[in-house]
Amino acid sequence: MKLHEYQAKEIFADAGIPVPESRLATSVDEAVDAAEEVGYPVAIKAQVHVGGRGKAGGIKIASDGDEARQYADEILGMDLKGYTVEQVLVEAGVDFTNELYVGVTMDRGEGKPVAMVSTQGGVDIEAVAEETPEAIAREHVDPAFGLHPYQARKVVFEAGIPREVAMDVASILTTLYDLYEERDASDIEINPVMITSDDEVVAADAVMNIDDDALFRQPELAELEDETYEDDLERKAGEYGFDYVRLDGNVGIIGNGAGLVMTTLDLVDYYGGAPANFLDIGGGAKAERVTNALDMVFSDSNVDAVVFNIFGGITRGDEVAKGINEALEAFEEIPKPVVVRLAGTNAEEGREILNDELVTVEETLEDAVQRAVEYADEVSNE
Repeated sequence: MKLHEYQAKEIFADAGIPVPESRLATSVDEAVDAAEEVGYPVAIKAQVHVGGRGKAGGIKIASDGDEARQYADEILGMDLKGYTVEQVLVEAGVDFTNELYVGVTMDRGEGKPVAMVSTQGGVDIEAVAEETPEAIAREHVDPAFGLHPYQARKVVFEAGIPREVAMDVASILTTLYDLYEERDASDIEINPVMITSDDEVVAADAVMNIDDDALFRQPELAELEDETYEDDLERKAGEYGFDYVRLDGNVGIIGNGAGLVMTTLDLVDYYGGAPANFLDIGGGAKAERVTNALDMVFSDSNVDAVVFNIFGGITRGDEVAKGINEALEAFEEIPKPVVVRLAGTNAEEGREILNDELVTVEETLEDAVQRAVEYADEVSNE
């Protein structure tokens, strides 16, 4: 479960992490009034569950009432990466000299939480991790003992944090880890931690996501869930009973089994494509579920092509083929190219049933993925 920035900042402030003064607003007039109360300059920040708000126009700095009104009017109601902005955080501006990154997440490869610090704050930390991984200092934490003070100091100094603020940053990192553990967070971060000319540290942003499976232990946090901002496709997936995660790519992926879907995601990436989703229709999928899955993927405007990866065990290939035919025959025109790979139980019968005027059929997963990536590239370049 994702928390909004303003919700996470309230939790951070209660734990002792310095945050700017702010007000939440749901209308232009409320935003202007909030700006007058906080004092200019102010940041007007869209409250939606997406990253990259600044680049998308969802964060503006207002220096007076006219700008506050203009920017609030522009941001409220805007479509931001598929979400409608219905509230903004009006926050006191911070006169900063440096920006840092501090966060805690789970390193699944190591099977341990990892505390991270970087002097390259205020930018996409995923891009930093990919392009200059040495710019992020990391310290793995034994969950049985928690983050020791010496570990917090060690990772802060390894990151090259200025000595004048190093202990304050270490304190913030320690507090973040405590919240990560106590609140059953899946990840928690501040990007950026701003350093002022007076060597004060301020959390200018806040990200806190909670493990859905632990919400029963966090009733106060569970009440903060904002279904207004739930992704329409994720809501539909819940109604259909699918395991679904929306991603940023353009190759839609459908499979029957989490491992099979993950393998397909990896292959799409390997062959130069970008996965648009994780969609597992389950081991016993029949025609109706396949129809629902295609309906979901076709509804995603980011998808340019679809790859269907089915291995028949419980699921019979002929049932899946019937579902694919039924779903596609309902369209006057197929909205996206569809590539199908069937293997396992009744796979040969399924391939014979498939309408090859509606889909492209490939015998191997590698061929299916490569074809889907090619189709997606062709569509996106049109």
